[in-house]
Amino acid sequence: MVTPGDLRSVPLTTDEPAEGEREANMPVKTLAVPGTVRELTVAPKSYTGGDQSWFRSASTYGFTPLAVYSPSMGRDIPIAFRKSPVPNAPTVYLLNGAGGSEQNTDWIAQAGSTVYEVFQDENVNVVIPMEGAFSYYVNWLSEPEQNSYYHGKQMWSTFLGEELPKAIEPYAQANDKRAVVGFSMSATSALLLAQHYEGQYDAVGSFSGCAATSTALPWWFTQLTVNRGSSAITPEHLWGPMGSEYNRYNDALVNAERLRGTAIYVSTGTGLAGETDMPGYLEAKDVNSGTASANAATLQVEGGAIEAAMNACTHDLRAKLDRASIPAHWELRPTGTHSWPSWRDDLKKSWDTTIKPALGLSA
Repeated sequence: MVTPGDLRSVPLTTDEPAEGEREANMPVKTLAVPGTVRELTVAPKSYTGGDQSWFRSASTYGFTPLAVYSPSMGRDIPIAFRKSPVPNAPTVYLLNGAGGSEQNTDWIAQAGSTVYEVFQDENVNVVIPMEGAFSYYVNWLSEPEQNSYYHGKQMWSTFLGEELPKAIEPYAQANDKRAVVGFSMSATSALLLAQHYEGQYDAVGSFSGCAATSTALPWWFTQLTVNRGSSAITPEHLWGPMGSEYNRYNDALVNAERLRGTAIYVSTGTGLAGETDMPGYLEAKDVNSGTASANAATLQVEGGAIEAAMNACTHDLRAKLDRASIPAHWELRPTGTHSWPSWRDDLKKSWDTTIKPALGLSA
């Protein structure tokens, strides 16, 4: 069976990887070592060159900026960590979506008050990796050219599944229970981490995502996502040709059976506009009427189309898990676009219904 471990690193450009190079880079079982944890004193940069906004507001929402060194990627990875570590407590990892902190669309910048509300009185450590935009948080088969989003090797499975827990959990004196949560792009990533590291995560939350990656339409979704990081990147740079062994290894629908024994929360809307997609809702949030109308139109058209596609993906996952008699909590909303109001609500619901009980915490 293919294992997540490190990939044998043969540096590649963003040109299409040669067949022999792909084979040389297939995952092999290695022992990842933990990185070091240090205080992060300088704000990471956004894609425009300014300071990422979460760095300034982290303390407001009960977080402190840290850096965890990744041996597999050869650089420090910024994280937001719950300000006061809770000894002998579980750890919850929150993954950002496609644009991440690089576009100031991370959990703190967009949902800081919700994250604070959910976890402020809970005996749990919370970790938010603040790099990885447009990466799908997997180990890539090639090393992209560096730009505002990609800072070198993309070895996220190794970092998130091995290096980060081995570093941050001893730092917090945490226990051995943990959960991982993702939305949009990282909804796929969260499922894959639970599958690649079977038994390591007690619970997984997947909000508005597509489990599949190795068939035509999900492959196209991946293409749209990675192209936002660089027009030179294709899904093949992540996991080889569509339907290849490594692509299927990174297909959470194909590997649904590996979720057995993990508490699962999955959500999606239908793409039909709901209350939070209307101009009036945005105006009530002190957005001027012209901007509110423009933003609502974008939510209803673009966000609606994306969420409709995620809805179809989610029903495919449900059918597969149902056939395998693997239980999950399904939050299937009759309306809703691909947007933050739904994900804020999902964080609350997933914690109460699925994640908190799985981590052995009392109500």
